[in-house]
Amino acid sequence: MAFRGQYEHNLDSKDRLTVPARWREPLSEGVVLVAGLDPCVEVFSPRGYDDWSKRFLADLNRLGRKGRMMYRRFNASAADEALDSAGRVRLAKHLIEHAGLDGPCMVVGVGDHIELWDPKRWSEHYAELDEQAERLAEELATSAAGS
Repeated sequence: MAFRGQYEHNLDSKDRLTVPARWREPLSEGVVLVAGLDPCVEVFSPRGYDDWSKRFLADLNRLGRKGRMMYRRFNASAADEALDSAGRVRLAKHLIEHAGLDGPCMVVGVGDHIELWDPKRWSEHYAELDEQAERLAEELATSAAGS
């Protein structure tokens, strides 16, 4: 299942976020929460995170500094969690701080994973995406045609 759409949910007093009902089944075997490169929390299924890791991290040379840094960056910030019976997931403090989450959260589907954003940051980020979408599409089309 692809994760699509945007939903506003709230982080409760116990640092739990309710996952939209339509996305609970693909996450029923657990979730991996990761500090994104943007100020957000990325939410993967365990298999999704393993696939992502194999695609982007597995080939890094961990004898080199950059490879070690990226491998640590993603794995040290990751947390394995499970949805509770109400479809909520607990977020670790370091992830809440990384994304600046406090109360309301935007829960955004990004195809193979979900991202959790502060609503104001998401609004600003989405406006930037919308503004640059045509230019980015042209650049990607040009680079794909040359490969």
